[in-house]
Amino acid sequence: MEVGASPLTIRVVTDGRAGIENQALGLAEAVARLAPASIDLRRVRWRPVFDWLPADLKTPAMLDPVSDVPCPADGEPWPELWIAAGRASLPLSLRARKHSGGRTVVVQVQDPRLDSSRFDLVVAPEHDGLTGANVVSITGSPHRITPERLAEAAPAFAAVIKPLPRPRVAVLIGGRSKAFDLTQEHAADLADRIAGAVEGAGGSVLATFSRRTPVEAQAVMADRLSRLPGQVWDGTGPNPLFAYLHSADHILVTEDSANMAAEAASTGKPVHVLPMVRRGSAGKFARLHADLAARGAARPFDGRLETWTYEPLAETERAARAVLEAMKRG
Repeated sequence: MEVGASPLTIRVVTDGRAGIENQALGLAEAVARLAPASIDLRRVRWRPVFDWLPADLKTPAMLDPVSDVPCPADGEPWPELWIAAGRASLPLSLRARKHSGGRTVVVQVQDPRLDSSRFDLVVAPEHDGLTGANVVSITGSPHRITPERLAEAAPAFAAVIKPLPRPRVAVLIGGRSKAFDLTQEHAADLADRIAGAVEGAGGSVLATFSRRTPVEAQAVMADRLSRLPGQVWDGTGPNPLFAYLHSADHILVTEDSANMAAEAASTGKPVHVLPMVRRGSAGKFARLHADLAARGAARPFDGRLETWTYEPLAETERAARAVLEAMKRG
């Protein structure tokens, strides 16, 4: 497929979950920074009675009525590029590749747990270990963070952040997952260690929690970190994450989230990895953190705010270039 002067038409298909959608949108936006493009976002989910079916047996008629219509009606043009992420999108990605008549290049983000050759391109985290002729492996996952986007977010929070003493420490806390847990006791210990480091450096804290953070753990950490100069976001009002990342001198991130670690490493700022309570296999996270350490981006948090430099990760842009190359090959 030839990528010409006319804007590319890109359709992004996800189930609407923020962590999944940011990956697909981040890749689409990176493509659009390299080539003029229009991005059309569609959110889908399946009716519960059909959700258990294998991808090959699902049809658009089984979608929940609240879903956006992802596939063009008869006679309507297919998009030139289809970028999808998440299990819910798989049947539709397969359908797009089969029924678009070769007009649409279908890119699946994350390991689809299907034969990768059924898609034109798969962009997967290197720590998942997926291989194939059409697989692009990247450190972490695609995301929407760029220096420009972070800078744009900063003015809205300047009144809170600008007076804070340096070093400013962004603290990104995850939570319970298959591999990790954040107990109240461990959360209290983490908060005390973080507070000790920030106080010792004479700095301030900018803390935020994820949807997976247990309520009890969030409460104890918020209580202890709120005693420091800074802000602990309570989840109300506009999300300050991008402003925090822009303003921070150090970023502390819990080891349970590959997305948060990769996003933090795209800033070029020291990334300190906070330990969690293990409750399952964490091999892929260990591989990711080893990769980030080898790139000079991340180190385990040792109670100090040591400073170092490295080349910011630009893996989303690398994946976007691979997508455009795949489109040129047709």
